[in-house]
Amino acid sequence: MKNKPFIPAPPPLLLLIFLTLHFTVAAQSNLSKNNVAVSGFDVVSYHKNKAIEGNVNYKVNHKGAVYLFDNEAHKSTFEANPKKFIPQYGGWCAYAMGNNGKKVAINPEAFTIEDGKLYLFYKTLFTDTQEKWMDNTAILKPKADLNWKKIKTQ
Repeated sequence: MKNKPFIPAPPPLLLLIFLTLHFTVAAQSNLSKNNVAVSGFDVVSYHKNKAIEGNVNYKVNHKGAVYLFDNEAHKSTFEANPKKFIPQYGGWCAYAMGNNGKKVAINPEAFTIEDGKLYLFYKTLFTDTQEKWMDNTAILKPKADLNWKKIKTQ
């Protein structure tokens, strides 16, 4: 019988830092009660200018968030470069983040891709924050970036 190699346990401080970072990212993101991101929509499909609901058969757990995909190809594309597809501002409404620094839920069918990045918006029959963002992106985006940076460090 061969001896198994000894693998030391990680130092408690290192483990604590990892767990804190892992759950801080998830806690700041717009997730469902099951940690599903973007209301279950396929984040790769947005980059093809489509809002398509994901399928639970194609999912990836990334930093505490569960991302669903329409198909295996989209899942593989995400796994190769998650940072490219994760929505800005933790998946919260980009307009609200820029306007007042608030975490406001989104309508997953209201989105835009700017400079290869996904921005999501709150949208109802009477309120279209995507339109407001598009009219004032130059002013709102720097504010949203600053507000999100503050929120992420809380």
